[in-house]
Amino acid sequence: MNTNFPRTISLLRKEKNLSQRKVAKELGVSQAVLSHYENGLREPGLEFVAKIADYYKVSTDFLLGRTMSREDYTITAEDLPDSSQDKDNVLRGSMMATLNKKLIFNSLSIIFDIVGKSKNKKLITETAAFFNAAIYKVFRSLYSANGKNSEDFFSVNEKLWPELTNAELSMSFAHIKSEAEGLDAEKGSVTELPELSQEYIAKEYPVLTQSLLSVLQGVGKRIGKKD
Repeated sequence: MNTNFPRTISLLRKEKNLSQRKVAKELGVSQAVLSHYENGLREPGLEFVAKIADYYKVSTDFLLGRTMSREDYTITAEDLPDSSQDKDNVLRGSMMATLNKKLIFNSLSIIFDIVGKSKNKKLITETAAFFNAAIYKVFRSLYSANGKNSEDFFSVNEKLWPELTNAELSMSFAHIKSEAEGLDAEKGSVTELPELSQEYIAKEYPVLTQSLLSVLQGVGKRIGKKD
């Protein structure tokens, strides 16, 4: 059996804060057998692999480490953790809005943790600038859609802001790419970023990984249709 299997089923169980006893009971095996599977001491049969894939709503390829994508798993808002510190900030919109808010927030948590580890101030600043500009662009578009809202709310001219915001996004992205691949201008040293392998991400962010993979898969499908 693929060596990724024990680690993956263990991480999936911990993601959902489930005990070995509960999972073993629901899968129809003893806790000892499940423990052996999670520790790589025993190899399960194909029937169990299919059963646990259905249980965690992931593909068998994901369990075996052949892909980072959980594929045909439809995620609900309840499935995702909310790493926001403001637990009283409850969205009053649709469940779709709540789901996407969690997906994006959790993914951003991973991104800022990664750039924070680089200790490259320019990279951190430009990453924040990029997402801030994206927020500005979306919010102002929503605000300006209602002709009754006064444009005096913003300091940037209403005719110029779309082009200027796009320019800010492009400039910030260029700086992010440059800093990630090149030198830290302030320290004069190569920016150190972790090797973002599937194993590293799953190990460092076991609770949030699901959100990031869902965002990557969703964007991949959208831009893939444009080829």
